[in-house]
Order: sequence, then structure tokens, then C-alpha cells
Amino acid sequence: MTSRLVDQLGAQSVAGASAAGLADQIRALILDGRITVGERLPSERALATELRRSRSTVTRAYDLLAAAGYATRVHGGGTRVALPSGSVAPVPSDDAGAIDLSIASMDSTPGLYDATVRSLPRLAALRGTSGYSLQGLPELRDAVAQRFTQRGVPTSAEEIMITSGALNAMNLILAAIGRRGERALVEQPTFPHALESLRRHGYRLLPTPVDVDGWDTAHLMDLLLRSRPHMAYLIADFHNPTGATLPDAARSRVAATARSAGTHLIVDETTAELDIDRGWTPVPMAAFGPHVLTIGSMSKIAWGGMRLGWIRAEPGIIARLLAVRPSFELGTALLEQCIAIELLDDMPALLGHVRERLHAGREAVAAGVARLHGLTMPTTPGGLSTWLDLGAPISTRLALSAREHGLILPPGPRFALGGVLERRLRIPITLTPERTAAAMDRLAAAWTAVGDRTAESALPLQRTAVI
Repeated sequence: MTSRLVDQLGAQSVAGASAAGLADQIRALILDGRITVGERLPSERALATELRRSRSTVTRAYDLLAAAGYATRVHGGGTRVALPSGSVAPVPSDDAGAIDLSIASMDSTPGLYDATVRSLPRLAALRGTSGYSLQGLPELRDAVAQRFTQRGVPTSAEEIMITSGALNAMNLILAAIGRRGERALVEQPTFPHALESLRRHGYRLLPTPVDVDGWDTAHLMDLLLRSRPHMAYLIADFHNPTGATLPDAARSRVAATARSAGTHLIVDETTAELDIDRGWTPVPMAAFGPHVLTIGSMSKIAWGGMRLGWIRAEPGIIARLLAVRPSFELGTALLEQCIAIELLDDMPALLGHVRERLHAGREAVAAGVARLHGLTMPTTPGGLSTWLDLGAPISTRLALSAREHGLILPPGPRFALGGVLERRLRIPITLTPERTAAAMDRLAAAWTAVGDRTAESALPLQRTAVI
């Protein structure tokens, strides 16, 4: 059984890496949060065996991490993850501060303030109640249900539960119907926090590939039938991070195959309404059977600080969710629910603002990418981000270089299992054009620095060839 560190690194991604390269890969995991501060790393001998490298290479890598402040080494106590302090902070500070591209989220919609003001009388009317809202306010559940109905899936308020965000919804589902030790199918790449949530609930993860051109549906359905996973987590609309959308015909086939395999489909719709110019509107996955559980959120269309989401499921599942929820929370905050009622009442205006912002952000990213030779930006018809092709497996190196230039970037492997996708980089299209332009300037500086270092490392080989 491999260690957690090797699971995150991916043995193939570090094959042949120098001690410095191995140290850089581990440092990237630490900065991403995939390896946590205080966590004990494998012994030098154990890691060398897993990676099929010499012990001296691993020892040197650990020494480099310790010298940079990313590890502490205690004789007889092993090596533990740390973070630098003082003058060796990982992100340099300047007047503007670091630009964080690890979170793909917009600032609040202009209508949020007015919606908050309009919501106050409704909140005041609730003061005579207990204030707890286990399933959610009936008026809000009805508004969410109506939105599903408008999108082509007749839905009642009894099929809706209001949650404290989409990730909260995911964890609630896993707490209610999850089974430790079972298999879960996941897309590769996918939303990193969903992977973490499934792992925390004891699932063994089975990846199926997704790229900017879409899903390998034959692989997906074969994996469902062969492995019969208990759960499958899918982002069918404006997939995070690739931006792909699963066609209607494929939705029907995947849902039918999952039903045959006895698999619960958790469909994440947090990006479903983030359309710029896709040109068509798919049928929600919820239309294809009661085994589909849909989670959604206001955070991507209203504001990340508004922690409100929902689950759509058949009433039997809702009953199980209600039975489990009091063990860790007694409902969603009433103020957010009251505000959401106001926002959902004016969805056309809200989505129009989102479309304008995403269009402007996409154009700003495209302008920045156009200045960087070797990068390819795919068609991005909507969603949170664009999934760049770097042309070479340098995503982690680029992310580390970006930190030196005041830019926080999650490398491609952050969205995958086993340290793969080093050719890929997710860039959000959610920032303002001005902020995006500044971020792309810093990315350009990091890109140049990585290119210079690559050229320097190749120079001795070139000299040898000339001789």
C-alpha cells in the first residue's frame, strides 16, 4: 500500500526527478494544502522504496525542504511538514499583495445589497420562531423547486433541502447515505474539495477522464458497470476545471448505466448557470431518475460569502438527510435564506450580470495568454475558469515560480489523483479585467523565469552535443 505522499505525488510524475525536483514537488503539495502542516512524511528508506529511487536522493530532498523551512527533522522522530516563517515566507509581500487564483469566485452581484435590504422584513417576521430551519424555509424551497421546473424537471418543495453551501450539501449526503470502504467514481480532473470529502468519508476513488472536449463516455459507463461504485460525483455543466458540458444524449446513457450499476449519482450544479455563449441549454441530470442527487449553490452566481446551497433528491433521501443533519448542524442561517428568496425572484437580472462579468474576465485572460508563447487557451463558453495547455509537463514548476512573483496558482495535479495533469493549469475568468490583467502580468514573469531555468538546465547537454 502506497503512502499518502506518494498517492499525491504520483510515482510516475517524479520518476527520474533530481533531489531538487522531488523537493519542489513536495513543496508544491504543501503550498496547495494537499499535504498538511505537522503531517509526518514517510521515512527516507520507505519513500526511496516506493519511488524506486536511491535513499541518498530522498535524503537530499528532505534536507532541501528542511533548509527552506518546509520540513522539520527530529532524530528518532522522523520528518514532519512545516511552513517557513519570518523572512522566508512562501509568498513575497508587496504593495498590491499576492493575487490568489486558487479560488475561482466573483465578488458580489450589484443586486446583493438591495436584496439584503428587501429581505429584512421577512427576517423580522421570523423572530417569533425558534430560528432553526432544518430543511429550509418553505418559501425558499419552493423558489428553488420552481427553478428546476423552469429548467425542465418538475420539482416540489418536498424534494428540496437548503444547506450551508454546496460542499456542506456534499458532506451531508455522504454522512446520510455514504458507506466507508466503498468505491466512488470521480472525474479526472475535478473539484479538489470533493475528492477530499470523499476520501474523508472512506471512499476508494476511481477516476474517469474529462478534457476540454468532454468525457470519454465509453470509459465512464464501462467503469460504472465493471466496478459498480456506490457513488459517482459528476459536474455535467461547465465542468470545473475543463469547462466541458455533457451532451443530453450522454446524460441519458450515463444515468441509465448508473441506475443499472446501483450507483448514486451526485451531480454538482454549482456552475450550471454560468453561461456566456454556449448556445444551447442541456436537460438537468435530475430529469433522468430518482438515483440522481443534485447539489447547487448561490455562491457562484451571487457571492462566495453567501454560504447557501441546496440538495434536490427524492423524498425518501430527503428524510434520511433530515435524520442525520442535527448531528452536526441545525439548519442554514435564516438571513441568507431570506436574501436568497429575493435573489431567486430576479434571476434574469442576476444571470445577466454574471454573463457580463464572465465574458469580460474571459477576454482579459485570453489577452494575457496571447502574449505567452507556448500556452493554448481552449474555447471557454462559460463556467469559472479556463483549462490551459502549457505544452509541457511544467505546471508545478510554474506554480512555484508564480509564488515568487506574488501569484498563487494551483497546478494541474491539484485537480487530479496521482500527480498527473502536469501539462495543465486552471486560470479563473471570475476576476475583474483589471485584476486579471495584473495576474497575467505576473504569470508572464513566472512563465519567462521557468523558461530561463529550463534553458539553463539543458545547457550542459547542449554543450556536450556540440563537442
